[in-house]
Amino acid sequence: MEFGQKPNQSRRLVGLAGVVIFHALLIWALVSGLARKAIEVLPAPIETKIIEEIKPPDEPPPPPPPTLDVPPPPFVPPPEINIATPPPQHAITVQSTQPTPPPQPVPAVKAPPSVSLKIDGKRCRAPEYPSVSQRLNEAGSVVLQLLVGTDGRVKDAKIVTSSGYPRLDEAARKGLSLCKFDAPSEPAWGTIKYTFRPED
Repeated sequence: MEFGQKPNQSRRLVGLAGVVIFHALLIWALVSGLARKAIEVLPAPIETKIIEEIKPPDEPPPPPPPTLDVPPPPFVPPPEINIATPPPQHAITVQSTQPTPPPQPVPAVKAPPSVSLKIDGKRCRAPEYPSVSQRLNEAGSVVLQLLVGTDGRVKDAKIVTSSGYPRLDEAARKGLSLCKFDAPSEPAWGTIKYTFRPED
């Protein structure tokens, strides 16, 4: 192209006309193609029908329950009730003329006699003072009843008065039950008192 010369106007117009025609054809192709696709995309109309509800067939009634022969209840005879009627008021009571024998006397149980008991240091050892009671400064007197046999030995022992401490009571009962006392002519009970004193 040479400077100083005007471009050809006809060529320019032909080029512009070609571009406009190309765009017009392009737009027409797009519009016509999209419209066809839009028609194809639309779903076919849906037909609806009202369907009547199907009822299940009527079930036959259940068979009647079998009849069972129920045996009659067993016969239970009513209990016999004997009512004692008082004797008539005009009845005569017969009393025997024989005297009633006197009641037999009940033999009295003879209690063993009581004797006085003395502790003899040669034949009796003093009860042992529990070490726990010594530590706790427990002290007191115990009164016992001892059953002494004909050999002078203790057959039974009972606590009459407590010292207030079960340990001391049991120690006195065990210790004095080992003693030997003067033998009585028959077994006899004797009362004895023993006092526990803490050692200084």
